Amino acid sequence: MSSGTVTTARGRVGALARAELTLFGRSKGMIVAAVFVPLVLPFSVRSVVEDMDLADTGLSVGLVLLPGAVGFSLLFAVYSAPIGVFVGRREELVLKRLRTGELRDREILAGAALPSLGTGLVQSLILAAGCAALLGLPAPEAPHLAVIGVLLGLVMCASLAAVTASFTRTVESAQVTALPLMMISMVGSGITVPLELMPDRVATVLELLPLTPVITLVRGGWSGELSVYEAVGPVLTALAWTAFGVFAVGRWFRWEPRR
Repeated sequence: MSSGTVTTARGRVGALARAELTLFGRSKGMIVAAVFVPLVLPFSVRSVVEDMDLADTGLSVGLVLLPGAVGFSLLFAVYSAPIGVFVGRREELVLKRLRTGELRDREILAGAALPSLGTGLVQSLILAAGCAALLGLPAPEAPHLAVIGVLLGLVMCASLAAVTASFTRTVESAQVTALPLMMISMVGSGITVPLELMPDRVATVLELLPLTPVITLVRGGWSGELSVYEAVGPVLTALAWTAFGVFAVGRWFRWEPRR
């Protein structure tokens, strides 16, 4: 009777994630795009935020910059960076070979995305602490809302990254296919311009964008001005986008090179 090594889903995903983390550390371009840019970009727009008329919104510069910093981290580290990873592994036939082993489809995707998820989580914590210290923000009034917002953002952005990779032909074009969602989110999700400064009708539409509920929950968690009832809408919107991402990945994700 032959005996083989018994593996678990956790062990398989962990092994793949460690391999991806090693490759991540060897890519200078990935480190700059996923680590350096999100840490610097929020503070580079501080002067723009300080010039905004926030008097009637109840917001401070810190309450604009902190959620925006988290949003930048999610966009660059958790959404944009994994697109290139998924596409690169697909075009190199890595995904196809992995599917012939014990790894299941969801384990392959999770293992490939884990380094980016970890980077985004650590960055969010560092940025939150840094913004709070440098901008004089007090401790969050409702930290559970901020935590829920960040966790939802991590899962949602990773799933949308896999969806975008499905329609991306090459690693080089990954930067182009990621741009639409990134630009729309930067302008319309409250990352750089709070929805409170926009017309009500416009703000109502922009609340449906993928990253808007994350920014709303993080900002509301810090300010304490978002009630549990008011938080239901953003949570449901984020869950809906996450569900769409999971469905779209199962329906359209490509495991073999697009030739």
